[in-house]
Amino acid sequence: MTEYFDKIQRTTEYFLTKRKIRRYNKYKKHKNKNPVLDWVEAFLWAAMVVLIINQYLFQAYQIPTGSMINTLLVRDRIFVNKMIYGPELIPGALKIQGFFRPQRGEVIIFESPTYLSRGPLFDITQRVVYMLTLSLIDIDKDPDGNPRAHFLIKRAIGVGGDRIKAVNGNLFIRPAGVGHWIAEKDFQQKGRAIAPVRRFINPNDYVFYMKAATAMVYTQHNIMPSASDMEALNRLNSFYPDLRTLPDSATFNEYRLKIEYSIQPHNQWSRKNYRKHEAGWFIPKGWIFAVGDNRDNSKDSREFGPVRENRVLGKAMIKYWPLGRIGVIR
Repeated sequence: MTEYFDKIQRTTEYFLTKRKIRRYNKYKKHKNKNPVLDWVEAFLWAAMVVLIINQYLFQAYQIPTGSMINTLLVRDRIFVNKMIYGPELIPGALKIQGFFRPQRGEVIIFESPTYLSRGPLFDITQRVVYMLTLSLIDIDKDPDGNPRAHFLIKRAIGVGGDRIKAVNGNLFIRPAGVGHWIAEKDFQQKGRAIAPVRRFINPNDYVFYMKAATAMVYTQHNIMPSASDMEALNRLNSFYPDLRTLPDSATFNEYRLKIEYSIQPHNQWSRKNYRKHEAGWFIPKGWIFAVGDNRDNSKDSREFGPVRENRVLGKAMIKYWPLGRIGVIR
């Protein structure tokens, strides 16, 4: 029995001594390491942790425009839950299915369908810098120094099977199996309206839009517009030389399509676009119709159409800056 206990004691001492020697060697190695190299190593480890968290779990994101006012304000900083819909294994290339699918009423972030990439190397570098600085530095700028819209944050209004129609900036929804249109403000989701919509265009201004759109199309087809229509277009151009910045430009473009069709109903392009706007957008299964809460200042699915669910990167979760606006995003 004594030999048995002696053997246990020797084995225990051996492993304890070996562990102590290993710790001592590690301590000596750390003590002799160059402080600068030690700092660089610590930074790289921290950077790796931040990158993993941002890429696969929660990403920091800064709101670049006012398209989601008042839900989100310009320069609000938020965290986006990237696990819920499935993380991207490779930025911009490979995404796996998550536990949930985007639902109507959720605030989502997705890759802009109109974004023109500068190449995979630049995209990955931009994302790495953006993540490491918690959205403080964005190297993807336009010629004017403004961040390019690589990612958009909007609210999911339509889901697979829906039809969505816009009339003077107001959305109407016809869900699958429903034979009539429902005004968005009357459509309830979990006992509340889908979105806290913000409008600042006076309904009477749409008469002005129609006149200006008529003058524009008539001029393009060498047809003399009326004096009042031409005056409306001149006034519009004086305020908005670039009509892409026009409030609710989606409705203005819709007017143009209707007038195009009235001039040349035989034209296949005109007929196709006119019918699309008259019948509304059909949202296929696996797609989302996403629009901004600030309807008159948002470039969204009304212009570029529905978005694939597998391009949705995450769900807006929490505002963390400024301190006075900390809270859950609904």
